[in-house]
Amino acid sequence: MYARVFKRIIDFFCALLAIVCLSPVLVVLTILGAIKMKGNPFFTQLRPGKNEKIFKLIKFRTMTNARDAQGNLLPDDVRLTKYGKFLRSTSLDELPELFNILKGDMAVIGPRPQLVRDMVFMTPEQRCRHTVRQGLSGLAQVNGRNAVTWETKIAYDLQYIEHITFWGDVKIILTTFAKVFKRSDITEENCDTATDLGDYLLATGKISQTEYDLGQKQAKKLMEVV
Repeated sequence: MYARVFKRIIDFFCALLAIVCLSPVLVVLTILGAIKMKGNPFFTQLRPGKNEKIFKLIKFRTMTNARDAQGNLLPDDVRLTKYGKFLRSTSLDELPELFNILKGDMAVIGPRPQLVRDMVFMTPEQRCRHTVRQGLSGLAQVNGRNAVTWETKIAYDLQYIEHITFWGDVKIILTTFAKVFKRSDITEENCDTATDLGDYLLATGKISQTEYDLGQKQAKKLMEVV
């Protein structure tokens, strides 16, 4: 009953209350972001949500749009600013997702919404993680976050959707606050940003270059129809 009915109601009012209480912080970060990023302080990206319905996730921008002479975006570690690193280390860049929760795209707790180009490389069993709303935080985030392997993260996601309870969600929320306070498991070791699933599978020899290229094409096609 909690997972089917009450969870969504609680999520809505929790997100609404958080937006009201954190409105001064949101305003300050919006102004600072506009100054630091020299323009739009927000970053939107297509992510697969419940039942793999693609939605626009909104975050505070942490990287610039710097490009090379050919017009291609520069590597993430080049575009990630000091201000952006601060936002990521404190998880403040995630605050605008409260509006995604309010809208119904996301939940407070659930599997973390991954990229569309990550989803296409998941097995049918792994893609079952999309049978529920994706979360601002989740079981994987309090058990290693980006410091664990993709297989482990998805295993935690599947474990969560098998047994969704109110007290389980409360425990994850409290543990999330502790993780944010300690600024732990934000990124992979020696990496500024997390590795995409397809890149990880290719680098570890679990898929071929042909499979990788096909997956990227599929992801691009899925995003084109949104």
